[in-house]
Amino acid sequence: MNVTVVDTGYVGLVMGAVLADTGNQVLCVDNNHAKIDSLKNGEIPIYEPGLEDLVKRNVKEGRLEFTTDLQSGVEHGLIVMLCLPTPQDEDGSADLSHVLNCSADIAEFMNGYRVIVSKSTVPVGTVDRVKAIIKEKTNHPFDVVSNPEFLKEGAAVIDSLKPDRIVVGTSSEKAAKIMKDLYSPFVRTGNPIIIMDERSSEMTKYAANGFLATKISYMNDLANLCDKVGADIELVRKGMGSDPRIGQQFLFAGLGYGGSSFPKDVKALINTSREHKHPLAILKAVDTVNTNQRAVILNKLLRHFNNDIDGKTFAVWGLSFKPMTDDIREAPSLTIIKELLACGAKVRAHDPIAIKNVRKILQNEVTYLEKAYETLHGADALLIVTEWNEFRNPDFNKIKNYLNKPVIFDGRNIYDPKEMKELGFTYYGIGRGVNGNGPMHMAGSTGIKINANINNNS
Repeated sequence: MNVTVVDTGYVGLVMGAVLADTGNQVLCVDNNHAKIDSLKNGEIPIYEPGLEDLVKRNVKEGRLEFTTDLQSGVEHGLIVMLCLPTPQDEDGSADLSHVLNCSADIAEFMNGYRVIVSKSTVPVGTVDRVKAIIKEKTNHPFDVVSNPEFLKEGAAVIDSLKPDRIVVGTSSEKAAKIMKDLYSPFVRTGNPIIIMDERSSEMTKYAANGFLATKISYMNDLANLCDKVGADIELVRKGMGSDPRIGQQFLFAGLGYGGSSFPKDVKALINTSREHKHPLAILKAVDTVNTNQRAVILNKLLRHFNNDIDGKTFAVWGLSFKPMTDDIREAPSLTIIKELLACGAKVRAHDPIAIKNVRKILQNEVTYLEKAYETLHGADALLIVTEWNEFRNPDFNKIKNYLNKPVIFDGRNIYDPKEMKELGFTYYGIGRGVNGNGPMHMAGSTGIKINANINNNS
């Protein structure tokens, strides 16, 4: 089957490579000439485990190609997948300009029946808008399908090859059959292809991300209460998660969710609810808790240093919003580092993958080190911000010897408070109490409040 994928970001490039790997002829289109030139030269612009090998193998076999020419892309593909960005607008809504403008261009270039597939996360009713734009500009038959992606960055290739489910929103039997044929290699073990109407499909993506974000914010809010009453959120998590009605996933307390999906999608769904005069009170609280969660570790740090960190140096381990990706969109690290710098502190940072991307934003305001232990020399404390596996079992003697004083602020709860105390560390986690031995009293700090309108990528 001939497939065209428009945009070579996280979704588009992964989808293109995976579909090519099942024998389809895939042409990826992007208007970024430098990115297309890099891809043609075998350079992958994003980090995603397994992606580089997948791209190179299918390019070599002639099943995967790249171009900046949208017209050739539309003429190539029976299926044209829109994997375009829908960034957050000022009011929290999804900016659909890329999707709508591209749809108009596609209509101009159509030379026969096409299935236009919306893989971008878009508000309910967007497929109808795309249909109207294309119908106005072409007499060729077409169908527009909603087919949201459910990929996790850091596991996008595996998620694509072995999806939990595939959601297809269409009222066309012809388009539904084509989509089933396209995805049949990925559901041989019985995972479902769920056919529904377009609006329900569009809502499904937002509903799923909103619910997962709710679980995260609930656990973070609960963790902050645990700090006050002397409970351990990790033990609470295990007790809760063993209930099959709740499950184990997305119950880890930390610094809040980030990345390209949850923050944007939560705000977009809140905006949709506002437009239709049905406020989603729970989701608004989820968003507020997530914004405030960035300040929790900072306020613990301020209390420890008596609200004076001017001139102090802090080692930061982890910059990406989650492990196994170089994506720093809405990453907690950016908020935390900016606040530390604003208080007069110095920051020495390490991340296995994301240093290059952070340097583009913070430039030389931060000292970047290629090895984790190098950040500790002369530092007054260590902050764990992203739970990369290589941070889970470090040489604690080295950490203790390199730091000015053995103090760790663990924003991901990857260490055991009792063990840290036995090793001689002053340890602060999220919802663990002080050194895991009693309630943490919050009074007496001026505290940091995070601006909900802060743009981490500015």
